[in-house]
Amino acid sequence: MPDRVVTLVLCTPSGELLGALPEMVVLSPWWQHVDDVVSGAKDTFGVDVRVLRLLTCRGPYYPGGGPVAYLAEVDHRPQTPLTPWHATDPLADHPLRHSYARPGGHRADLAWAEHVLRSHGVTIVDAPQQIRTWNLSCIWRLTTSSGDAWLKVVPSFFAHEGVVMPLLDPAMVPPLLGAARGRVLLADVPGEDQYEATRVALLEMVRMLVRLQAGWIDRTAELLALGVPDLRGPALIRRIEATVARHRAELNPAERRRIDTLVADLPQRFAELTTCGLPDTLVHGDFHPGNVRGSPGRFTILDWGDSGVGHPLLDQLAFGQRLDESDREAAEQEWALQWRIGIPGCDADRAAALLRPVAALYGSAVYDRFLDNIEPDEHCYHAGDSLASLRHAADLAG
Repeated sequence: MPDRVVTLVLCTPSGELLGALPEMVVLSPWWQHVDDVVSGAKDTFGVDVRVLRLLTCRGPYYPGGGPVAYLAEVDHRPQTPLTPWHATDPLADHPLRHSYARPGGHRADLAWAEHVLRSHGVTIVDAPQQIRTWNLSCIWRLTTSSGDAWLKVVPSFFAHEGVVMPLLDPAMVPPLLGAARGRVLLADVPGEDQYEATRVALLEMVRMLVRLQAGWIDRTAELLALGVPDLRGPALIRRIEATVARHRAELNPAERRRIDTLVADLPQRFAELTTCGLPDTLVHGDFHPGNVRGSPGRFTILDWGDSGVGHPLLDQLAFGQRLDESDREAAEQEWALQWRIGIPGCDADRAAALLRPVAALYGSAVYDRFLDNIEPDEHCYHAGDSLASLRHAADLAG
């Protein structure tokens, strides 16, 4: 993995620009991971920082690394000499900037978390540790008198996560200490994030999701009334059509023909889906092994900010994209088996085949939503993702 060469441009909580620290190198390449940036600033320069947002970067987000600059907040001017920063105006505001990306913005989030913990008879016993920040979330680890807790703050387009999580089976999601629109406070989940899950673990994850979704089949009106996004056929088609219109000229002629045919066929495709016997329910929206944490027999499903109401097999494509062919096929077979057990006579295999290119089209619409709701300085995280998803859809349709 490439190293990150990091420049921290410092400001005070009141918004006074101080200047830039010298460059330092951190090992993690991922730009949104800031725990090593925070610890590196402490170890290298003896300064405590809170990273607010990305200012500049070079190269694509994948594979990460390279020179990056962040705006970071400090309570006091460091002793290390600072240099003027002229590459951008880091304090120029933008209407799409998230609260946690502004000087002093984290205070309200941490105060809310402290209030929630006090209501449980728990206190924070060490300085909060910032783990991640970017346009999709800001995450803090809080060391408390009863173990670690995790504060997650998200932008408005993910804000329904705090509405959905309290409704879910507590055996399948992290222990929820508190939730508000745009914020959740979670107790620690022992174990590991399951990016490297074995096949046995992958099949267990599939069974968990199907079991959870089966319990919401007759309760979708409740979710929609709470503002959970509508991913059912008509609403999804409208979003897909808008995304295709936006990017169609960027496709090559063969891709355009496939996408045009696919989009024109969407009403018929959704009509065929209804004959497969799987009703709409809760959709996770970003279900992949890395969004599952724990250990076999004790997994929890993380990150419900992309959730919506739609066809349950919309979740299958994202789950399989990171797997080898053998594990992907085994997972798809388990998916179909579990739905046949839950809804005898349904044709989950046919539904999955119909939805694969649709899920890729929807992925393009998701990235467009990100780009439309984040400030331009952070578009680099998602640049090209909408078009790549459309091209994947064209491949699947072909």
